Amino acid sequence: MNGYGERGSYGLGERRTLREQASTYALLPLRIFLGVTFVYAGLDKLTDSAFLSATGSGSIGEMMRGVRDSSAIPALVDLALKSPEGFGYAIATGELLVGLGTLVGLWARLAALGGALISLSLWLTVSWQATPYYYGNDLPYLMAWLPLVLAGAPLLSADAFLAARRRRSM
Repeated sequence: MNGYGERGSYGLGERRTLREQASTYALLPLRIFLGVTFVYAGLDKLTDSAFLSATGSGSIGEMMRGVRDSSAIPALVDLALKSPEGFGYAIATGELLVGLGTLVGLWARLAALGGALISLSLWLTVSWQATPYYYGNDLPYLMAWLPLVLAGAPLLSADAFLAARRRRSM
């Protein structure tokens, strides 16, 4: 079995080329980057009392009011503005959980889907007005999550450990 759960053509003792080894580990740097970034973003928000306020400079409330009219879905911003503090805590906690799940590789596809949904919601609200579109940072994050949604964390992960354990117990 290779790292992606497929039967490979490598017998015991056969050596794999550098290219074959690199393809096995190709998603690991992306997983580490996104995991660390989302853990940091979540902790940064949770420890910033100004961000977790409804009003004031640097608050989630002021940011959401500032992007409301230029967002792709103003109704989504209006929903967040019903409880800016609650929305701020939800985003920060979501980022933290997504980042930890991605780093550890536990329920990795679900964590990546959560990261993609957070990035999508931020792209449609906060960074939608960026012109040209590639200046907005949330769209590249959304695209970066998609390979992890599709592939999960097939190696060096809690998911891989649990799958191997299930196979051994059968």
